[in-house]
Amino acid sequence: MKRSVDIGLTRRAALLGAAVAVTASSASAAPAAHRRVAVIDITDLYHPYQDPGDNFDLIAAYALPEIDLRAVILDPTEGFRAELATAADGSEHGGGPRDAGIIPVMQLNYLFDRNVAWGIGPFLALKNPADKALDAPAFQQNGIELILETLRASPERVQILSFGSARTLAAAYNRDPALLRDKVERIHLSAGSTSLEFMEWNVLLDRHAIVRLLRSELPIAIYPCGTKGGAFSYDEHNTFWRLPDLQFIRRLDPLLQRYLAYAFERSNRSDFLHALDSGLPAGTFDRICPREHAVWETALWIEVSGRRLVRNATGVHRIVAPGEVGSGDRVLTNELLPCTVTVRDDGGFTFALTERESNFSIYHRGDWRENEAALREALPTLYASFRCRTKA
Repeated sequence: MKRSVDIGLTRRAALLGAAVAVTASSASAAPAAHRRVAVIDITDLYHPYQDPGDNFDLIAAYALPEIDLRAVILDPTEGFRAELATAADGSEHGGGPRDAGIIPVMQLNYLFDRNVAWGIGPFLALKNPADKALDAPAFQQNGIELILETLRASPERVQILSFGSARTLAAAYNRDPALLRDKVERIHLSAGSTSLEFMEWNVLLDRHAIVRLLRSELPIAIYPCGTKGGAFSYDEHNTFWRLPDLQFIRRLDPLLQRYLAYAFERSNRSDFLHALDSGLPAGTFDRICPREHAVWETALWIEVSGRRLVRNATGVHRIVAPGEVGSGDRVLTNELLPCTVTVRDDGGFTFALTERESNFSIYHRGDWRENEAALREALPTLYASFRCRTKA
Protein backbone atom coordinates (compact mmCIF):
# COMPACT_ATOMS: atom_id res chain seq x y z
CA MET A 1 0.00 0.00 0.00
CA LYS A 2 2.04 3.03 0.69
CA ARG A 3 5.12 3.76 2.63
CA SER A 4 8.32 1.82 3.10
CA VAL A 5 7.56 -0.07 6.31
CA ASP A 6 9.98 -2.53 7.92
CA ILE A 7 9.10 -2.07 11.64
CA GLY A 8 6.67 -6.33 4.19
CA LEU A 9 4.16 -13.56 -17.46
CA THR A 10 0.71 -12.76 -17.83
CA ARG A 11 -1.53 -14.99 -19.97
CA ARG A 12 -4.25 -12.38 -19.68
CA ALA A 13 -4.80 -11.92 -23.40
CA ALA A 14 -5.70 -15.59 -23.78
CA LEU A 15 -7.41 -16.17 -20.44
CA LEU A 16 -9.15 -12.92 -19.55
CA GLY A 17 -12.49 -13.81 -21.09
CA ALA A 18 -12.45 -17.33 -19.65
CA ALA A 19 -11.34 -16.20 -16.18
CA VAL A 20 -14.01 -13.53 -15.95
CA ALA A 21 -16.68 -15.90 -17.26
CA VAL A 22 -15.72 -18.64 -14.80
CA THR A 23 -15.76 -16.37 -11.76
CA ALA A 24 -19.04 -14.81 -12.85
CA SER A 25 -20.77 -18.14 -13.46
CA SER A 26 -19.51 -19.69 -10.21
CA ALA A 27 -20.83 -16.72 -8.25
CA SER A 28 -24.16 -16.95 -10.04
CA ALA A 29 -24.41 -20.65 -9.27
CA ALA A 30 -23.93 -20.08 -5.53
CA PRO A 31 -27.09 -20.37 -3.43
CA ALA A 32 -28.64 -16.97 -2.77
CA ALA A 33 -28.27 -17.42 0.98
CA HIS A 34 -24.53 -17.88 0.56
CA ARG A 35 -23.83 -15.43 -2.25
CA ARG A 36 -20.38 -13.92 -1.89
CA VAL A 37 -19.41 -10.31 -2.49
CA ALA A 38 -17.90 -9.66 -5.93
CA VAL A 39 -14.63 -7.77 -5.50
CA ILE A 40 -11.93 -6.15 -7.59
CA ASP A 41 -8.78 -5.53 -5.54
CA ILE A 42 -6.43 -2.74 -6.70
CA THR A 43 -3.10 -2.86 -4.90
CA ASP A 44 0.31 -1.24 -5.18
CA LEU A 45 1.88 -4.59 -4.38
CA TYR A 46 5.52 -5.12 -5.41
CA HIS A 47 8.19 -7.77 -5.28
CA PRO A 48 10.50 -7.28 -3.52
CA TYR A 49 8.08 -5.45 -1.25
CA GLN A 50 7.83 -1.72 -0.82
CA ASP A 51 5.40 -2.27 2.05
CA PRO A 52 5.05 -5.91 3.17
CA GLY A 53 1.58 -5.07 4.40
CA ASP A 54 0.41 -5.38 0.80
CA ASN A 55 1.59 -9.01 0.62
CA PHE A 56 -0.06 -9.68 3.96
CA ASP A 57 -3.30 -7.91 3.06
CA LEU A 58 -3.88 -9.78 -0.21
CA ILE A 59 -4.27 -13.03 1.73
CA ALA A 60 -7.62 -11.76 3.03
CA ALA A 61 -8.91 -11.24 -0.51
CA TYR A 62 -8.32 -14.93 -1.25
CA ALA A 63 -9.12 -16.47 2.12
CA LEU A 64 -12.22 -14.70 3.44
CA PRO A 65 -15.15 -16.96 2.53
CA GLU A 66 -17.44 -13.97 1.94
CA ILE A 67 -15.22 -12.56 -0.82
CA ASP A 68 -15.58 -13.56 -4.48
CA LEU A 69 -12.33 -12.12 -5.82
CA ARG A 70 -12.89 -11.38 -9.52
CA ALA A 71 -9.64 -9.57 -10.35
CA VAL A 72 -6.42 -8.20 -8.90
CA ILE A 73 -5.11 -4.99 -10.44
CA LEU A 74 -1.44 -4.26 -9.79
CA ASP A 75 -0.72 -0.55 -9.42
CA PRO A 76 3.03 0.10 -9.69
CA THR A 77 4.56 3.57 -9.91
CA GLU A 78 7.59 3.99 -12.16
CA GLY A 79 9.78 5.72 -9.57
CA PHE A 80 9.49 2.84 -7.10
CA ARG A 81 10.85 0.34 -9.57
CA ALA A 82 14.30 1.87 -9.06
CA GLU A 83 16.97 0.66 -6.64
CA LEU A 84 16.59 3.89 -4.66
CA ALA A 85 13.30 5.71 -5.04
CA THR A 86 12.43 9.26 -4.01
CA ALA A 87 8.78 9.71 -3.07
CA ALA A 88 6.69 12.80 -3.75
CA ASP A 89 7.16 13.85 -0.12
CA GLY A 90 10.93 13.82 -0.58
CA SER A 91 11.58 10.65 1.41
CA GLU A 92 13.99 8.06 0.01
CA HIS A 93 13.15 4.37 -0.18
CA GLY A 94 15.69 1.62 -0.74
CA GLY A 95 15.15 -2.10 -1.10
CA GLY A 96 14.84 -1.99 -4.88
CA PRO A 97 14.91 -2.55 -7.69
CA ARG A 98 11.40 -3.96 -7.59
CA ASP A 99 8.50 -4.56 -9.92
CA ALA A 100 4.74 -5.10 -9.82
CA GLY A 101 3.75 -7.98 -7.54
CA ILE A 102 3.09 -10.60 -10.19
CA ILE A 103 4.87 -13.24 -8.12
CA PRO A 104 2.74 -12.84 -4.97
CA VAL A 105 -0.47 -12.97 -7.03
CA MET A 106 0.64 -16.15 -8.79
CA GLN A 107 1.65 -17.65 -5.45
CA LEU A 108 -1.77 -17.00 -3.91
CA ASN A 109 -3.54 -18.38 -6.98
CA TYR A 110 -1.39 -21.48 -6.52
CA LEU A 111 -1.96 -21.78 -2.76
CA PHE A 112 -5.73 -21.31 -2.97
CA ASP A 113 -6.10 -23.26 -6.23
CA ARG A 114 -7.61 -20.28 -7.99
CA ASN A 115 -7.27 -18.64 -11.37
CA VAL A 116 -8.04 -15.05 -10.40
CA ALA A 117 -7.46 -12.76 -13.36
CA TRP A 118 -4.86 -10.04 -12.91
CA GLY A 119 -3.58 -7.04 -14.80
CA ILE A 120 -1.11 -4.18 -14.50
CA GLY A 121 -1.99 -0.49 -14.65
CA PRO A 122 -0.04 2.52 -15.97
CA PHE A 123 3.31 3.20 -14.32
CA LEU A 124 3.05 6.99 -14.70
CA ALA A 125 0.64 9.42 -13.07
CA LEU A 126 -2.30 10.77 -15.02
CA LYS A 127 -1.61 14.04 -16.83
CA ASN A 128 -4.92 15.56 -15.71
CA PRO A 129 -8.14 14.35 -14.05
CA ALA A 130 -9.75 13.52 -17.42
CA ASP A 131 -6.80 11.45 -18.68
CA LYS A 132 -7.82 8.04 -20.08
CA ALA A 133 -4.17 6.85 -20.16
CA LEU A 134 -4.60 5.86 -23.80
CA ASP A 135 -0.96 6.68 -24.50
CA ALA A 136 0.35 4.21 -21.91
CA PRO A 137 2.20 1.18 -23.36
CA ALA A 138 -0.06 -1.73 -24.27
CA PHE A 139 1.30 -3.85 -21.41
CA GLN A 140 0.24 -1.16 -18.94
CA GLN A 141 -3.26 -0.96 -20.42
CA ASN A 142 -4.37 -4.40 -19.28
CA GLY A 143 -5.22 -3.33 -15.74
CA ILE A 144 -7.62 -0.70 -17.03
CA GLU A 145 -9.09 -3.14 -19.53
CA LEU A 146 -9.48 -5.84 -16.90
CA ILE A 147 -11.51 -3.55 -14.64
CA LEU A 148 -13.85 -2.75 -17.53
CA GLU A 149 -14.11 -6.36 -18.73
CA THR A 150 -14.76 -7.65 -15.20
CA LEU A 151 -17.55 -5.13 -14.66
CA ARG A 152 -19.15 -5.91 -18.03
CA ALA A 153 -19.08 -9.65 -17.35
CA SER A 154 -20.45 -9.46 -13.82
CA PRO A 155 -24.18 -10.20 -13.41
CA GLU A 156 -24.16 -8.22 -10.15
CA ARG A 157 -22.66 -4.98 -8.95
CA VAL A 158 -19.05 -5.14 -7.83
CA GLN A 159 -17.19 -3.71 -4.84
CA ILE A 160 -13.82 -2.16 -5.72
CA LEU A 161 -11.10 -1.81 -3.09
CA SER A 162 -8.28 0.60 -3.89
CA PHE A 163 -5.02 0.39 -1.95
CA GLY A 164 -2.66 2.66 -3.85
CA SER A 165 -2.71 5.50 -6.35
CA ALA A 166 -6.22 4.88 -7.81
CA ARG A 167 -4.91 5.86 -11.26
CA THR A 168 -6.03 2.65 -12.99
CA LEU A 169 -9.53 3.04 -11.55
CA ALA A 170 -9.71 6.73 -12.51
CA ALA A 171 -8.60 5.92 -16.07
CA ALA A 172 -11.23 3.18 -16.30
CA TYR A 173 -13.89 5.64 -15.17
CA ASN A 174 -12.74 8.20 -17.73
CA ARG A 175 -13.07 5.59 -20.49
CA ASP A 176 -16.54 4.35 -19.55
CA PRO A 177 -18.22 6.36 -16.79
CA ALA A 178 -21.65 4.88 -17.53
CA LEU A 179 -20.37 1.35 -16.96
CA LEU A 180 -18.92 2.22 -13.56
CA ARG A 181 -22.07 4.05 -12.55
CA ASP A 182 -24.09 0.97 -13.51
CA LYS A 183 -21.88 -1.85 -12.19
CA VAL A 184 -19.95 -0.49 -9.17
CA GLU A 185 -21.67 -1.10 -5.86
CA ARG A 186 -19.12 0.97 -3.98
CA ILE A 187 -15.49 2.04 -4.20
CA HIS A 188 -13.57 1.59 -0.96
CA LEU A 189 -10.76 4.13 -1.20
CA SER A 190 -7.83 3.69 1.17
CA ALA A 191 -6.20 7.08 0.78
CA GLY A 192 -5.85 10.54 2.17
CA SER A 193 -5.77 12.16 5.56
CA THR A 194 -8.31 13.48 8.01
CA SER A 195 -6.50 16.82 7.87
CA LEU A 196 -5.17 19.05 5.08
CA GLU A 197 -2.06 19.51 7.23
CA PHE A 198 -0.79 16.12 5.99
CA MET A 199 -0.74 15.04 2.34
CA GLU A 200 -0.90 11.27 2.40
CA TRP A 201 1.17 8.81 0.35
CA ASN A 202 -1.56 7.37 -1.89
CA VAL A 203 -2.80 10.84 -2.79
CA LEU A 204 0.73 11.95 -3.68
CA LEU A 205 1.19 8.93 -5.95
CA ASP A 206 -1.42 10.37 -8.32
CA ARG A 207 -3.19 13.58 -7.31
CA HIS A 208 -5.22 13.72 -10.53
CA ALA A 209 -6.64 10.23 -9.93
CA ILE A 210 -7.92 11.23 -6.49
CA VAL A 211 -9.40 14.45 -7.87
CA ARG A 212 -11.14 12.51 -10.66
CA LEU A 213 -12.79 10.07 -8.26
CA LEU A 214 -13.75 12.59 -5.59
CA ARG A 215 -15.37 14.85 -8.19
CA SER A 216 -17.39 11.99 -9.61
CA GLU A 217 -20.88 10.83 -8.69
CA LEU A 218 -19.65 7.29 -7.95
CA PRO A 219 -20.47 5.75 -4.56
CA ILE A 220 -17.22 6.09 -2.62
CA ALA A 221 -16.33 5.16 0.94
CA ILE A 222 -13.17 6.93 2.10
CA TYR A 223 -10.86 5.29 4.60
CA PRO A 224 -8.20 7.89 5.44
CA CYS A 225 -4.77 6.44 6.12
CA GLY A 226 -3.30 9.42 7.98
CA THR A 227 -4.12 12.32 10.25
CA LYS A 228 -2.53 15.72 10.78
CA GLY A 229 0.15 13.83 12.72
CA GLY A 230 1.13 11.75 9.68
CA ALA A 231 0.64 8.24 8.36
CA PHE A 232 1.51 6.56 11.67
CA SER A 233 -0.91 8.46 13.89
CA TYR A 234 -4.46 7.90 15.05
CA ASP A 235 -7.91 9.41 15.20
CA GLU A 236 -11.49 8.17 14.99
CA HIS A 237 -11.70 8.34 11.20
CA ASN A 238 -8.37 6.92 10.00
CA THR A 239 -7.51 3.24 9.67
CA PHE A 240 -3.92 2.97 10.91
CA TRP A 241 -3.03 0.55 13.67
CA ARG A 242 0.12 -1.29 14.66
CA LEU A 243 0.99 -4.89 15.50
CA PRO A 244 3.84 -4.95 18.03
CA ASP A 245 5.25 -8.12 16.45
CA LEU A 246 4.47 -10.92 14.00
CA GLN A 247 4.78 -13.88 16.35
CA PHE A 248 1.38 -15.12 15.23
CA ILE A 249 2.92 -16.16 11.89
CA ARG A 250 4.09 -19.26 13.78
CA ARG A 251 0.39 -20.25 14.08
CA LEU A 252 -0.50 -19.92 10.38
CA ASP A 253 -1.07 -22.56 7.76
CA PRO A 254 2.47 -23.70 6.78
CA LEU A 255 1.85 -22.67 3.18
CA LEU A 256 0.98 -19.13 4.24
CA GLN A 257 4.07 -19.10 6.43
CA ARG A 258 6.17 -19.85 3.36
CA TYR A 259 4.37 -17.25 1.27
CA LEU A 260 5.03 -14.58 3.88
CA ALA A 261 8.61 -15.71 4.38
CA TYR A 262 9.21 -15.40 0.62
CA ALA A 263 7.95 -11.80 0.84
CA PHE A 264 9.54 -10.69 4.10
CA GLU A 265 12.91 -12.25 3.24
CA ARG A 266 12.85 -10.58 -0.20
CA SER A 267 13.52 -13.93 -1.81
CA ASN A 268 14.95 -13.99 -5.33
CA ARG A 269 14.26 -17.69 -5.90
CA SER A 270 13.10 -18.19 -9.47
CA ASP A 271 11.09 -21.29 -8.47
CA PHE A 272 8.61 -19.09 -6.62
CA LEU A 273 5.87 -21.75 -6.62
CA HIS A 274 8.08 -24.68 -5.67
CA ALA A 275 9.45 -22.51 -2.86
CA LEU A 276 6.03 -22.69 -1.22
CA ASP A 277 6.22 -26.48 -1.13
CA SER A 278 9.61 -26.45 0.58
CA GLY A 279 10.36 -26.20 4.28
CA LEU A 280 11.61 -22.91 5.68
CA PRO A 281 15.31 -22.46 6.46
CA ALA A 282 16.29 -22.55 10.11
CA GLY A 283 15.95 -19.18 11.82
CA THR A 284 13.29 -17.80 9.46
CA PHE A 285 10.72 -17.17 12.20
CA ASP A 286 13.38 -15.67 14.45
CA ARG A 287 14.16 -13.10 11.76
CA ILE A 288 10.58 -12.29 10.75
CA CYS A 289 8.44 -12.58 13.85
CA PRO A 290 10.02 -9.90 16.10
CA ARG A 291 9.19 -7.15 13.58
CA GLU A 292 6.58 -4.50 14.23
CA HIS A 293 3.98 -4.29 11.49
CA ALA A 294 1.98 -1.23 10.39
CA VAL A 295 -1.55 -1.87 9.09
CA TRP A 296 -4.04 0.31 7.18
CA GLU A 297 -6.20 -2.21 5.34
CA THR A 298 -8.18 -4.18 7.93
CA ALA A 299 -11.17 -1.85 8.19
CA LEU A 300 -11.94 -2.23 4.48
CA TRP A 301 -12.01 -6.03 4.59
CA ILE A 302 -14.23 -6.06 7.69
CA GLU A 303 -16.68 -3.71 5.97
CA VAL A 304 -16.74 -5.41 2.57
CA SER A 305 -17.00 -8.92 4.01
CA GLY A 306 -19.84 -7.85 6.30
CA ARG A 307 -18.00 -9.17 9.33
CA ARG A 308 -18.07 -7.70 12.83
CA LEU A 309 -15.28 -6.85 15.26
CA VAL A 310 -16.54 -8.11 18.63
CA ARG A 311 -15.52 -8.41 22.25
CA ASN A 312 -17.12 -11.36 24.00
CA ALA A 313 -18.16 -11.70 27.61
CA THR A 314 -14.72 -12.99 28.62
CA GLY A 315 -12.91 -10.08 26.97
CA VAL A 316 -11.72 -11.98 23.88
CA HIS A 317 -11.77 -10.10 20.56
CA ARG A 318 -12.67 -11.73 17.25
CA ILE A 319 -13.61 -10.79 13.67
CA VAL A 320 -16.71 -12.88 12.98
CA ALA A 321 -19.56 -13.31 10.52
CA PRO A 322 -22.86 -11.71 11.61
CA GLY A 323 -24.38 -15.09 12.39
CA GLU A 324 -21.50 -15.82 14.76
CA VAL A 325 -22.11 -12.79 17.00
CA GLY A 326 -23.10 -14.14 20.40
CA SER A 327 -25.77 -12.74 22.70
CA GLY A 328 -23.09 -11.59 25.14
CA ASP A 329 -20.82 -10.06 22.50
CA ARG A 330 -20.30 -6.33 22.13
CA VAL A 331 -19.89 -5.22 18.53
CA LEU A 332 -17.15 -2.60 18.31
CA THR A 333 -17.49 0.39 16.03
CA ASN A 334 -16.41 -0.17 12.43
CA GLU A 335 -18.81 1.81 10.29
CA LEU A 336 -19.32 4.15 7.35
CA LEU A 337 -21.02 7.50 7.93
CA PRO A 338 -22.56 9.61 5.14
CA CYS A 339 -20.58 12.74 4.38
CA THR A 340 -19.93 15.45 1.86
CA VAL A 341 -16.49 15.85 0.31
CA THR A 342 -14.63 18.85 -1.07
CA VAL A 343 -11.42 18.12 -2.97
CA ARG A 344 -8.75 20.61 -4.00
CA ASP A 345 -6.87 20.48 -7.29
CA ASP A 346 -3.84 19.05 -5.47
CA GLY A 347 -5.82 16.05 -4.16
CA GLY A 348 -6.21 17.27 -0.61
CA PHE A 349 -9.78 16.91 0.60
CA THR A 350 -12.04 17.68 3.51
CA PHE A 351 -15.23 15.94 4.60
CA ALA A 352 -18.24 16.85 6.68
CA LEU A 353 -20.77 14.46 8.16
CA THR A 354 -24.27 14.87 6.83
CA GLU A 355 -27.75 13.46 7.43
CA ARG A 356 -28.64 13.96 3.78
CA GLU A 357 -28.27 11.33 1.10
CA SER A 358 -24.74 11.34 -0.32
CA ASN A 359 -22.61 9.22 -2.62
CA PHE A 360 -19.76 9.63 -0.15
CA SER A 361 -19.17 8.04 3.23
CA ILE A 362 -16.30 8.23 5.69
CA TYR A 363 -14.88 5.50 7.87
CA HIS A 364 -15.46 5.75 11.63
CA ARG A 365 -13.99 3.51 14.32
CA GLY A 366 -14.79 5.47 17.47
CA ASP A 367 -12.17 4.94 20.16
CA TRP A 368 -8.97 4.16 18.25
CA ARG A 369 -7.26 2.77 21.34
CA GLU A 370 -10.02 0.20 21.79
CA ASN A 371 -9.95 -0.50 18.05
CA GLU A 372 -6.21 -1.16 17.99
CA ALA A 373 -6.29 -3.32 21.12
CA ALA A 374 -9.10 -5.42 19.63
CA LEU A 375 -7.43 -5.85 16.24
CA ARG A 376 -4.13 -6.89 17.80
CA GLU A 377 -5.92 -9.96 19.10
CA ALA A 378 -8.62 -10.50 16.47
CA LEU A 379 -6.66 -10.23 13.23
CA PRO A 380 -4.01 -12.84 14.12
CA THR A 381 -6.79 -15.23 15.14
CA LEU A 382 -8.59 -14.64 11.84
CA TYR A 383 -5.44 -15.27 9.80
CA ALA A 384 -4.68 -18.40 11.83
CA SER A 385 -8.08 -19.75 10.74
CA PHE A 386 -7.29 -19.41 7.01
CA ARG A 387 -6.55 -22.63 5.15
CA CYS A 388 -5.07 -23.02 1.71
CA ARG A 389 -6.58 -25.55 -0.70
CA THR A 390 -3.22 -27.02 -1.61
CA LYS A 391 -1.84 -29.51 0.89
CA ALA A 392 1.20 -28.39 2.89
